[in-house]
Amino acid sequence: MKKQSIRIGGASGYWGDAQSATSQLLGEGNLDFIVYDYLAEITMSIMARARAKNPAMGYAPDFVHSALAPNLNAIADQGVKIISNAGGVNPLACARALEDVIKKAGLSLRVACITGDDLHERAEELARRGIKGMYRGETFPDAKTIASINAYTGAFAIAEALEMGADIVITGRCVDSAVTLGAGIFSHGWKPEDLDLLAAGSLAGHIIECGAQATGGNFTDWHLCADTMGNIGYPIVEVAANGELAITKPHHSGGMVTTATIGEQIIYEIDDPQNYILPDVTCDFSQVKLIQAGENRVEVTGAIGASAPQKLKTVVTWHDGFRGGQILTFYGFDAAQKAAKYADAAIERSRGILRDRNLNDFLHTSVEVLGAESQYGSQSRIIDAREVCVKIAARHEAEAGISLLLREITAMALAGPPGLCGFAGTRPRPSPVIAMFAFLLEREEISLEIHFEEKTVQFSPVISPVEKLTPTVRPKPPGDPTTEGDMVAVPLIKLAWGRSGDKGDKANIGIIAREKQYLPYIWQQLDEKAVEQWFEHFLKGNVERYFMPGMNAINFVLDQVLEGGGTASLRNDPQAKGYAQLLLAYEIKIPVEMAATLL
Repeated sequence: MKKQSIRIGGASGYWGDAQSATSQLLGEGNLDFIVYDYLAEITMSIMARARAKNPAMGYAPDFVHSALAPNLNAIADQGVKIISNAGGVNPLACARALEDVIKKAGLSLRVACITGDDLHERAEELARRGIKGMYRGETFPDAKTIASINAYTGAFAIAEALEMGADIVITGRCVDSAVTLGAGIFSHGWKPEDLDLLAAGSLAGHIIECGAQATGGNFTDWHLCADTMGNIGYPIVEVAANGELAITKPHHSGGMVTTATIGEQIIYEIDDPQNYILPDVTCDFSQVKLIQAGENRVEVTGAIGASAPQKLKTVVTWHDGFRGGQILTFYGFDAAQKAAKYADAAIERSRGILRDRNLNDFLHTSVEVLGAESQYGSQSRIIDAREVCVKIAARHEAEAGISLLLREITAMALAGPPGLCGFAGTRPRPSPVIAMFAFLLEREEISLEIHFEEKTVQFSPVISPVEKLTPTVRPKPPGDPTTEGDMVAVPLIKLAWGRSGDKGDKANIGIIAREKQYLPYIWQQLDEKAVEQWFEHFLKGNVERYFMPGMNAINFVLDQVLEGGGTASLRNDPQAKGYAQLLLAYEIKIPVEMAATLL
């Protein structure tokens, strides 16, 4: 008999998340599933490099040896099913490693593995087809430089593996939310045409896919749970058969679950909230509503589903030269000026040696003086600081070019200004630049396989036979604010929460009004032009703004703002994780009477 509601714990938001999450969630004692998300574009590139060095690697060994191995007895005793994309670019190797651990533990847990997303063997064929990038029509990379090619797959294969009797399901590059949606499809019998339910299940997955980011981690009002940060709770989502959701966390754990913490996670990295495209459904989150239903309990409704795409996002990681850099510190008088001059001199000196050796110039250089508000650009009001860190970095087509710079950065030590310090061991080494190229591929070209016990079953991803288009009408924007009487400027953080992240070379910044009455002032003054000017020192593309009336939220998407993002960028923040913090310093004018009520 199917349950009317299931409980799913989210134990990992990235490769490197806390090892204690699994035992914490199992300690709650009443979960049906625990899911793990390990993958991002950067992670895929790291795993591809690992597989290139050792064909038996290319997955997240932490999942096998740290997350599951110490907890296998509890998992078996409680009957909790496990779903994870820890397989990375080598899911079969991950499954074999886990099966060995299970066998040594004397348990009979059954493991299923899903493959077919890995298209690396088709690199030459795809390169010959003249495929263009999905964002700006870029040229497909040279096949000889490609490290990995993976299609982003969905949740129905996961549900099928569970239906076959698997206790643990390991996938390659499924989308982050699919590990949760797969549990919902299996448990509730959702079909491809149940688009609103698939959207709700995807929203559940989106909320818990980043682990503690839903329970107080990276929260704007971080001070409210700072004292319990070391024991922060990992999220639990209750998913009802009708698509209603409730978010909570383990009892006696730290952090907090509020409409604000959940709201920040919902607006995280979604681009257009009315057109959030996933392999199984296209989601509209603009009308999602949150209710504080009790202490550390938030109810979530209002996700809307539309037809799944005919093509699937597919990502290539490829080798694009080398990069390297170092962080040094300066303190004392004129520390910021000293740091900047030192960095410029080290780069210029290196360029001279490159010319002498008939090597090409650096492809790109980056100097950021952290502590002197280099991240704020022209908006900074700080002229100088007495202690700073200076990051000096560059990209070059050859490893030798980066090695030369790293030597000269330290070789300048006795020739530069006073106040130079550093805490380091050996000198940094060059690292390969693994760039990302994303394109769309017809889903018919992707055939998945489910490996379970002695069987291998072909599985073709399914989509709804019913066509339902995404909405073309945008929500009506907030009305004009009252501007009569005296006005005063306050930082946006007094009026809103914010969360930011990346998608390739794009940054997403979500802003949620703390009170509905603040929203008209924010909408009127924080438009696309204002955001363009605020990030002009980073931005090369345009800015789009989207309204989410259900949560009194605004989502901004900044294009070409991360120098390629991920492992390609030289930035201190190549994934825009702090961009919301920058924007929350923007000043909004509100009536004096309203300002007097602010905390």
